[in-house]
This record gives sequence, C-alpha cells and structure tokens, in this order.
Amino acid sequence: MRAAIVGWAHTPFGKQDAETVESLIVRVAREALAHAEIGPEDIDEIVLGHFNAGFSAQDFTAGLVLQASDLFRFKPATRVENACATGSAAVQQALKTIEAGRARRVLVVGVEQMTTTPGPKIGENLLKASYLPEDGDTPAGFAGVFGKIAAAYFQRWGDQSDALAGIAAKNHANGVDNPYAQMRKDLGFAFCRAESEKNPFVAGPLKRTDCSLVSDGAAALVIADMDSAMTMPRAVGFRATAHAQDFLPMSKRDILRFEGCAVAWKRALADAGVTLDDLSFVETHDCFTIAELIEYEAMGLAPEGQGARAVAEGWTRKDGKLPVNPSGGLKAKGHPIGATGVSMHALSAMQLVGEAGGIQVKDARLGGIFNMGGAAVANYVSVLERVR
Repeated sequence: MRAAIVGWAHTPFGKQDAETVESLIVRVAREALAHAEIGPEDIDEIVLGHFNAGFSAQDFTAGLVLQASDLFRFKPATRVENACATGSAAVQQALKTIEAGRARRVLVVGVEQMTTTPGPKIGENLLKASYLPEDGDTPAGFAGVFGKIAAAYFQRWGDQSDALAGIAAKNHANGVDNPYAQMRKDLGFAFCRAESEKNPFVAGPLKRTDCSLVSDGAAALVIADMDSAMTMPRAVGFRATAHAQDFLPMSKRDILRFEGCAVAWKRALADAGVTLDDLSFVETHDCFTIAELIEYEAMGLAPEGQGARAVAEGWTRKDGKLPVNPSGGLKAKGHPIGATGVSMHALSAMQLVGEAGGIQVKDARLGGIFNMGGAAVANYVSVLERVR
C-alpha cells in the first residue's frame, strides 16, 4: 500500500447557478485541506480533473486551484482528462507522483459545470467522448451511443427492460439518503419500468430514468504517502489500483463485453489479493443503466448475459451480498464529468471510516470503485480499505 486518502470534500451535485468552475474548485480545495487538518503549505503537488470539452469558457483550469490560497503559488499544478473517468485519472496521477517519491501530499480536485450550457451543446460536448468518425452523427448524442449498446444487448440476450428499471429504482432509492445527490427521490420500479410523459424513451430502449443527470459539482481529496498518512486523523489506503485503456472505436471490439472493465477489475483484485466476494460494496459507473448491467458481468458478479440475475435476486441492493452504488450512483447523484471519479473515492472513503450517514453500508471494510470514460474505453478500478 503506497498511499492513503487523508481528507476529502464534496459539494452537492445539481444545478449550481450561483457557482462557477472557479468557485467550485476553490470551495472543495479549502474544505479538503481543513478536513485533513493541514494547510496549503503542506501540499506538494496539485492535480485537477476537468473534462470541459466546451462546457466552460475558461480553459487552462489547473491554475484556478491556486485561487484557493496564495500559498499554492509555485507548486506544480496539472490538469488531466480522460473523458468520464477524468476524476480517477487525476487520482491515479497523484498516486504515481507519490510512488515516484516526488511528493508526499497531493491535492486532487475534480470539477465540472454543465448546466449553464444549452441542451443541444451539452449533447455535442458529451459526444466528444466517443469516436466521431463512427458515432458523430448518432441521434440523441452520447445517450444514443448507449442506446445502440442497449439495443444490441437486448438482441443478444433478450429484453432486459425489467433489469434496467430495477437498477434505476435501486439507485434512486439509495440516493434519497445522500445529501450530495442531485435527485433525492425514490421513483420506484413501476415508474422506471413504464414509458410515460415524464419518463419517455430517449434512445433505443433507454428511457429518461435510464440516463444519468447533467450536473454541476466538485469533489476533492488529499492523498498522502503512508508515513504521512499514519500521522493523520484518518487514512483510507489504496489496496490496489488499475487502469486499462481500450480502443476508442466500438467497431474494433465486442462492445457488449466491456473487456477493458473486466481487465481492470482482474488486475486490481489480483494486486489487492482479494476476490469480489471480499468487497463490502462497489461504486460503479452507471452513466446509463445498461452500463451498470454489463459491469456486473465484467467485474465477475454474474456470468456473461446473466447480469439481470444480480438485480432480480437482490444481490446489489444495499442489504444484498454486494451493495452496488449505495450512494445512488451517477443515476441519482448526478454526473459532473470531471468530478465523478473523485466523488466516488470521497464517498467510498466516507463509507470505510463509518461517516457515510444514511447511505452507510453496515460494517464496510473493503470498497471497490469502477470509473469509466467513454463506452468502456478508459477503465479505472480502485480497491480501498481503512488503515487509520
């Protein structure tokens, strides 16, 4: 174990009209330092996760973290980006710096402000996370890409509408007790399952309740080397991490297998010396409900084509054998692109120190995180455990 999360901060996700990218960054940077009980002078490096892709007029945003304190001046600060896995890319960049011995304490911030962008432009920006020569004209943008994936899955394995509705209902029920979640409403299975005026089809077999929310928000972590971490008030260690990048064009792979996800999980679990059965919970990337369904299979929870069993038999409920997305996931929490992976790590750390409030999983000891960029292109897994 090379490093640990020793402090964190998280804004509510949702429409944040009174905020800017800068104000969100400054807010969580200061709050994470306060939570870790250190000052800006104690930070050796800064990593910002920010997708942008046109959402913010202000680019070159790594420098905005310095707005949180003049004491950050002249410290290394870098922005990283890997589509919807941008937050986890920032986390793993911090870990590499610590492992290389170039820093002892790194501040990681993830941010996105999406709701100030007009609807058609949002779709255009998100579609940039796909392979434009093949997918650039897809109706409904990125939802259309996953609508095609869902339609292909239905064709191969049968109608999965019940499973998708079950995933949406589970995550919305979980999100009710998450104070950071954008939508804190238990929609119920019947509403998620039925097409209606409030829940129309969006793309292929995907309805509105199958799609994550356009959102604003930020999260931050202070990550420290183990010697430093053991002197801090709390420490959640990285038992293992993995990153597997797959081909961008879906035509070059079997998109229904999420092979990069499977490889990342296999590597991380092997490095951690554990199995999926050892995990207390998983926060996984449910940008669309079909993604969570296929991820059950890729992580090894269910055989290929049988992910629906995990839903039907209650395995992934908060009281099931492997709670998945006790936070409500992207589905209820919202999905501000650059903040998502950092949020997953912050909420998992809260679980492992018993500070997750209403979303707390009983006796949580080992947590798994899967954050995905594009259609299973950038695949990041972390396995976390409390060490202090």
